[in-house]
Amino acid sequence: MRAPARTSGAGLDINMTPLVDIVFLLIVFFVVSSHLAKQEVQLQLDLPGSSSARRAAATHARRLVVNVLPGGQLMLTGRVVSIEELEKMVAHEGRSAKELLEVRIRSDRNVPYGRIEPVLLACARAGVWNVSFAVVQRDDGS
Repeated sequence: MRAPARTSGAGLDINMTPLVDIVFLLIVFFVVSSHLAKQEVQLQLDLPGSSSARRAAATHARRLVVNVLPGGQLMLTGRVVSIEELEKMVAHEGRSAKELLEVRIRSDRNVPYGRIEPVLLACARAGVWNVSFAVVQRDDGS
């Protein structure tokens, strides 16, 4: 018995539509997430100065940025949150992070420490100990 000969046009066709859809969704996701990440650190705050400030080391650790506004409100992920919501979000991110979670506090220089302390306590209760403050470098030490 003789096997049927294949014609040259009988090859397999690959449907590229699902691949294009997935690539498009990934592009949209990364554009939106990078925009939100930049928005958190571009919020105009009068940061405190420090003569012993060091540039943060580039790490791949997951970072949450908590902005403390001049009125004492807390902003996380672009929205105002209560201290209870902050603690829940930090605890959730700490559990789901593959590596050590870092919390960076950006505060206006005129905010009293009494408004910062609950943020530090929330991080401690959530089991996150890698907490840093965003400051500006002061050259003269004043």
